[in-house]
Amino acid sequence: MFLKGLVVGFVIAAPVGPVNVLCARRTIVSGRLVGIVSGLGAALADTFFGAVAAFGLVFIHTLLLTERFWLGLGGTIILVVIGIRTLMADVPRPKEEGQEVATNLLGDFTSTFILTLFNPVTILSFLACFSAFGIDNDDRVSLDDWMLLLGVFTGATAWWLFLTTAVGMFRSKFNQETLRWANRIAGVVILVFAAIILWNVATVRL
Repeated sequence: MFLKGLVVGFVIAAPVGPVNVLCARRTIVSGRLVGIVSGLGAALADTFFGAVAAFGLVFIHTLLLTERFWLGLGGTIILVVIGIRTLMADVPRPKEEGQEVATNLLGDFTSTFILTLFNPVTILSFLACFSAFGIDNDDRVSLDDWMLLLGVFTGATAWWLFLTTAVGMFRSKFNQETLRWANRIAGVVILVFAAIILWNVATVRL
C-alpha cells in the first residue's frame, strides 16, 4: 500500500500547474529551501485529499464537490493576487549557490497548502488513481490506509524535491535581467491558470 501511495502521490503532484510554477519561481528567486517548504505545503494538502478518498469520507467529499464553485473562486482570487505580486516583484540581486534570500517559510508553506486545498477537483484524481490501482475506499480505517497516506505524502514530497533540485541546478545562470523575465513569465502563467480556473468554476455555476 505504501508503494501504491508513493506512485499516486507522485503522479498527482507532477502535472504542471500554478503551484509547480510558484515553487519553481520561489526556488529561482529565494533558493531550494523555500521551494521545498512551498512544495511540502502542497504535499500536505494532497495528503488531505488522499485521506478523504481513502477513508471514504462521503460528507467531506460531497461538501468539497458541492462547494467547488466557491472554492474555485477563492483559488482564482488567490492566484490573481499571487500573479500580480509576482509581476510587480522587485528583482533581488542573484545569490551564489547555497545562499538563501530571507523569507517567511511559514507563509510559503501556508500559501501553497491553501492554494492546493482550493482545488477540490483533486479528489477526483485520487479516486481515479485509487480505482486504477484497485484500492478500495470505505469508512473503515486500517493500517493499510495509513501506509497508503504515508506513501502519498512521500510520493508528492519526492516530486517537489525533484522539481526544486532540477530548477536549483540552473539558479546560478540567472542574473537580474533573466530573473526579471522569470518573474514576468511566472506571473503571466499564474494569471493564465487563474483565468482557466475561473472559466471552469463559471461553467460549474451555469
